[in-house]
Order: sequence, then structure tokens, then C-alpha cells
Amino acid sequence: MDRFRIVRGCFVFGLLAFASGIAGTPLWGADETVEVKFEAIALKVPKTWKQQPPANRLRLGQFEVPGPTADGGAAELSVFNFGASDVGANLRRWIESFAAEGRKAKATSGKCSWGQYYLVDVRGTYNQPVGPPIQGQTRAAPGSRMLAVMLVVKDKGAYYLKLVGPEATVTPAADAFRASFGGEEASESVYDPAS
Repeated sequence: MDRFRIVRGCFVFGLLAFASGIAGTPLWGADETVEVKFEAIALKVPKTWKQQPPANRLRLGQFEVPGPTADGGAAELSVFNFGASDVGANLRRWIESFAAEGRKAKATSGKCSWGQYYLVDVRGTYNQPVGPPIQGQTRAAPGSRMLAVMLVVKDKGAYYLKLVGPEATVTPAADAFRASFGGEEASESVYDPAS
């Protein structure tokens, strides 16, 4: 009887592994997260998001978010803390980092355990920064999407999270991005960045 259970267990495990290979996605561990602390906040990001050294001194941290295929374009999540600043100005700046022609943008606000947050979701041609930020050089990256958040933490100022890259990469990562800081799309309300 015990030998039968072992053989049956191996057979089931083999079927799961086979199905996983066909689908190209593991059936277990896909939602595993790791907590990463940045000053006053901690983010819970998928283990598949590779933490990297910050590209410049303005960033607290950054992650590479893998694309849907091995050679697909990766997206980047960057984390900043510039202190408190004007909400509308920040959201407009993120929106305007995309070319006006064909741009689609939506701004919302919500609450999480850290405090109030403001989120923009922008699609279109991203004016991707090239080189040092002080030079202000960009290159056009059509088919891009950005999810960017200004997270206002009581007595700690504001933290800024920006996920940007190919739309095909950012779209499947959207739920994990919100979950990383405790946001919930269903409870968000429309926010006017001009207000």
C-alpha cells in the first residue's frame, strides 16, 4: 500500500511538472514574494524581480522585472524618496514623460497600510531617459506602459515607485506592483492631477 502511494505521488508530481513545462510557467512558487525595506517602507515583490544596485544616487533601489519571454523586454521598478511634494505636479510629470500623440493616461488615489497613495497608469510612447538625468536626453520607446505611485507616509514624507517598460511586460506585472505596497485597484477612486 505504501509503495502504491509513493508511485502514485511520483506520477502526479510528474504530470504537474510536465504541465508546467507545456505552459511555460511554474505551477508553484509563481506568487512567492520577498520583503525589501527602503527606509520607512517595505515592499513585497515577487522573487522573480531581480534587485539591482541603484543606477544613480537619487534612487533608493531598483528591480528588473522580467519580460514574458526569455528575450522579451524587461521592465524596471525604481524606488525614490524626495520628501513631500506637490501631488498633481508629480503625476503630470509622469504623464508628460510620454509623447502626447496616442498617449492614454489614468490617475487614481487610494489608501494602504502606509497611507494615502496616488497612482498614474500611462500607455504610449515613453520618452525614455538616456544617460545622466542632468543631461535630460531621451529616446522614444513606443509600446510602453508606466505605473507610478506617490506614496505619502505619515511623518516620513513621500516615496515614489515607478514601474516602466514594454506594455507586454508591465501589464502582467500590474497586480504584483500594486500588491508590493498594499494597493488595491478595486478601492481606488479617480483622481484629477490638475486639481
